Amino acid sequence: MTTDATTDYRRTLNLPDTPFPMRGDLPKREPGWAKAWNDSGLYQRLRVARRGAPLFVLHDGPPYANNVIHLGHAVNKTLKDMIVKARQLAGFDAQYIPGWDCHGLPIENAIEKQYGRNLSRDEMQAKSRAYATEQIAIQMADFQRLGVIGDWTHRYATMDAPNEAGEIRAFKRVIERGFVYRGLKPVYWCFDCGSSLAEFEIEYADKKSQTVDVGFLCAEPGKLAAAFGLDALDKDAFAVIWTTTAWTLPANQALNLNPGLAQTMKAHRPHG
Repeated sequence: MTTDATTDYRRTLNLPDTPFPMRGDLPKREPGWAKAWNDSGLYQRLRVARRGAPLFVLHDGPPYANNVIHLGHAVNKTLKDMIVKARQLAGFDAQYIPGWDCHGLPIENAIEKQYGRNLSRDEMQAKSRAYATEQIAIQMADFQRLGVIGDWTHRYATMDAPNEAGEIRAFKRVIERGFVYRGLKPVYWCFDCGSSLAEFEIEYADKKSQTVDVGFLCAEPGKLAAAFGLDALDKDAFAVIWTTTAWTLPANQALNLNPGLAQTMKAHRPHG
């Protein structure tokens, strides 16, 4: 068998032709995809494609505008983006408007680390606002780099005047409907920071408490007997409770039992 050195044998084979590159090279290609999505107005085109469809809104709890994103941000945003895209593919008008939380100790602490604790209120607010604005831009670029699709042009921030005005209007409607009342509630206060604290910012020290078992005498033995199909009880009946807050016992008035407890437990009993 003789061969011709000038023959291009690749042209004699029926091989598929594809524009896909041999290498993924994602670190270089993914930023280009995100930029193309933004430049082409992909989010707005998706809204047009689903105009009039059932609405699906993912109300995203906004991240703090303080420092670069970490793995927790990446997992959070990626999973939520998957949900929004899945709802879009299912035929919903799936909207996602990103936002940022610009209030609270995390941002104030960041400013104090840079400028100290002797700032006036106006200076603290001005520097916090500037810092939050800078952090929003950084995080926004990182979230888009993760491939998250949303209305980035109209993002919101809790420090935006329209957002604060909307909160006040909503709060007004809540008050008008009678859902707000004045009562007693403990407010956690940090003497070191000179500011109130949210409950999730509180770290409790480990504490060991004494436990106690207490028998509560049945106040209506006749009804208790009837509940078990008996004419009467032979002796006093007690309900035994266990607690680690013994100091609350003097204020106890009675024990409450759900009348549907037996049915509820039966309904949730696993099948063997």
